[in-house]
Amino acid sequence: MDGTGPRIAPADDAPEGLPPLNIFATLAKYPELLDRFNRFGGFLLFKGLVQAREREIVILRVGWRSGSVYEFGQHTVIGMGAGITDEEVRRLVVESTDGWADGDRDLVELADQLCLTNSVDDDLWARLSARWNEQELIELLIVAGFYRLVSGFLNATGVQLEAGTPGWPQA
Repeated sequence: MDGTGPRIAPADDAPEGLPPLNIFATLAKYPELLDRFNRFGGFLLFKGLVQAREREIVILRVGWRSGSVYEFGQHTVIGMGAGITDEEVRRLVVESTDGWADGDRDLVELADQLCLTNSVDDDLWARLSARWNEQELIELLIVAGFYRLVSGFLNATGVQLEAGTPGWPQA
């Protein structure tokens, strides 16, 4: 995507009951898919077992690894509401995992490994499974995969950030 604008223009009318975001207005071009997308994404965001801050660390790192400024910007706002700090947002866009507490570092590494290899090595799995139960592990994997899908959709269609939404953090 060369950044000249959206490849699929958002619908003129915002979908009823949804925030006026370009992702939803773009998906509104396919209403049946938008409905199912929102049910699944809404479950992950509002009804999952994993703490919101932990979920957002994974989503933000996946957004960065996937090169999706839209995903990263939207979830910077959500993540900060869940307790992620400005400094942590900045650390999520660098290769190193230095400075993270053990559990948070494991989440960053989970996102890294899934984005780079589509799997998780045994050492990381052992650390993750010592902290999260099987249902939470399943959820963390699905969250990472769902937001990789979302990031690819946003990148390929050129969905544009809304005014006032942050992009990549300044170093």
